[in-house]
Amino acid sequence: MPFYTASKKTFEVGGKEFPRITWYKEPGIRGLYVLLMLAVLTSATNGYDGSMMNGLQTLDEWKDSFNDPGPSTRGLLNAIMSVGSIVALPITPYIADIAGRRVGVMTGCIIMVIGVVLQSIGVNIAMFIAARFLIGFGVAIAHGAAPLLIAELVHPQHRAIFTTIYNSTWYLGSIVAAWLTYGTNKIPSAWSWRVPSMVQAAPSIIQLIAIWLVPESPRYLISRGHNEKALHVLATAHAHGDIHDELVQIEYHEIRETITLEKEFEGNGWLQLFKTKGNRHRLVILISLGFFSQWSGNGLVSYYIGDVLKGIGITKSKEQLEINGILQIVNFAVALGMCFMIDKFGRRPLFLVATGGMLVSFCAWTICAARFHITEVKSAANAEIAFIFIYYVFYNCAWSGLLVGYAVEILPYKLRAKGLTLMFLAVDLSLFFNSYVNPVALKALGWKYYIVYDVWLAFELLIVYLFYIETQNTALEEIVKYFDGEDALLGGNLATDKARTLLVENGIDTKLPITTEHHEVGENEEKRTAV
Repeated sequence: MPFYTASKKTFEVGGKEFPRITWYKEPGIRGLYVLLMLAVLTSATNGYDGSMMNGLQTLDEWKDSFNDPGPSTRGLLNAIMSVGSIVALPITPYIADIAGRRVGVMTGCIIMVIGVVLQSIGVNIAMFIAARFLIGFGVAIAHGAAPLLIAELVHPQHRAIFTTIYNSTWYLGSIVAAWLTYGTNKIPSAWSWRVPSMVQAAPSIIQLIAIWLVPESPRYLISRGHNEKALHVLATAHAHGDIHDELVQIEYHEIRETITLEKEFEGNGWLQLFKTKGNRHRLVILISLGFFSQWSGNGLVSYYIGDVLKGIGITKSKEQLEINGILQIVNFAVALGMCFMIDKFGRRPLFLVATGGMLVSFCAWTICAARFHITEVKSAANAEIAFIFIYYVFYNCAWSGLLVGYAVEILPYKLRAKGLTLMFLAVDLSLFFNSYVNPVALKALGWKYYIVYDVWLAFELLIVYLFYIETQNTALEEIVKYFDGEDALLGGNLATDKARTLLVENGIDTKLPITTEHHEVGENEEKRTAV
């Protein structure tokens, strides 16, 4: 099947329609996308970690190696990774904006590999915790750069699909970890947990190799003054290397003018996120994305599925690992399938359906847990497991893939790294809560703790309804108009009146697409771009 199957045979950039392309029939794009996917496996590392820790905590050998940690220690063990990420966040956007998106990915991967090595040779719980802090630190840096590289490099037709696939690879890592720990469960030594721990380094090692083969973001290059190099990257990635291709020229023109406007007339400090109505709207979406993606009850299963299943009488390690493994396969299938529906159904409808479905299914999950507690009837336990799966089907309709994709596209270039960092801060704060509070609350309250999430999910649905907007089939630079209206600093063919005035006043309005030499386009060029 083609990468994107829409009824409309064209896509729009800069107010002009272009014929859709099939990615695997385009040699340049095909090669780039394969390498790019290998280079941005950061989300897979994150998913691997969650599922691995779920699995390790069910292994007798892991419990013996660390003297069977109690709920509080296990909470700290899982939460410390989020702490590492939070500590790294203040420097994350500066690495991505100053050193580049690729350097950000490489830096994060190197730190993660060091952390995995220390974790795998851990001889006591303190060393294991310290290693997980390092892994979290590295994940934050790589996570702060990898989605930016994707969104700013892929063909405009494929941005929504590719950015949602990025975060959906969380489940790819999760599947590998779930079934690997299931297999190593049979090893009668500490290698039953050391092997899964060592394999956690694999995505980072693959990234460190592949990232050298992927070009830097053209938007980053333009922001650093490397205009000619950026134009060639756009041409190679989107038009078989033809720098005179009309799409490439329109993209280049729009990106260059918009970034110039942002540099001249807008700051990129943290306070800029609070200064305008449009940015405050973005901030509400970013913070809610971070908290809602992790604080919706999914954290109960992501790290403590063993405790949830024990609550309904499933205590055997083998059964718990099997349920976890099957759940991750279902999650990946749904999340990956929904990636191809983003531009068909739109972001807002998917968020509404997903959150509404999560609310209903989690309420049913709560009722089943309560019935089992009262009656201990097996059918109530089976029904709860079914609703856990149903809940995740709805969750994966939007929250797994669109978490990063939606956050990246609603932000203008100058605020993209910082805005994404704030979103990940919300993610890490909610993960810290999940990791540290959930096991203690589950032990103290049992099924009654689920009621907290029932109420919270209703609140989430209200926020999504009030604030989440549609960005369907819109070029990356042009989305600013949905938030800022005619005050948006947008260059190119669709420049706002305010932007055009500022461009003219400051002598940076070229009006026609720019060539590598950056002089006025002559008659021959006009003929070329009119084709």
